Amino acid sequence: LSKSDPASYAALMAMNTSVSESALASGLDAKLCELIKIRASQINGCSYCLRMHTRDALKLGESTDRLAVLSAWAESDYFSATERAALALSESITRVSEGQVPRDVYTMASAVLTDAQVSAVGWLTAAINVFNRIAITSRYPVKP
Repeated sequence: LSKSDPASYAALMAMNTSVSESALASGLDAKLCELIKIRASQINGCSYCLRMHTRDALKLGESTDRLAVLSAWAESDYFSATERAALALSESITRVSEGQVPRDVYTMASAVLTDAQVSAVGWLTAAINVFNRIAITSRYPVKP
């Protein structure tokens, strides 16, 4: 898809840059932004984005222990209240085909995150979901 319509892909990349800048400006930690992208990619089964964002998280100093338990974040004590709220919101947005984001998820997120951060989590999640679909649909190769 990125090669068959490079103009649309360039627009998506520009949107992604804006979303990333807004997320950091809202006060979200760069490592949390990567965790959001990794968790959504885990749910969607996108190996290309998983590899990319895991590498990015490691470069930012994320620990291998936290990455190893990310898919079970709710069952671990590795993640802060802010991270838990952001991950819960991101998961609900990624799983929107199962129904609307539950009010209790928004309530939990709003209790810990600012309005700008709630918005940033939504935009980060929307963007990575689009990238997951492009990578999966286009069969981006993931080789050792």
